[in-house]
Amino acid sequence: MILCNLPVLLAERRLKVADLIRMTGISKSTMHKIYNEQTSRIDFETMDKICEALNIQVGDLFTYIPNKDQDSK
Repeated sequence: MILCNLPVLLAERRLKVADLIRMTGISKSTMHKIYNEQTSRIDFETMDKICEALNIQVGDLFTYIPNKDQDSK
């Protein structure tokens, strides 16, 4: 499972989703889907804009957690 750390990253910087939207130009609906982990894919361009705006690496934005059902195999 891939978890998005965007809520934590914004909280650490005392930013709101609206602030990041203004900083990146990413649409409101796209940003809210990412923030609420309701998206199944993200464009490289979108990740690039978020990473640039927050001065982070892609690995800071996402965390990989192995699926439990795969651990039993």
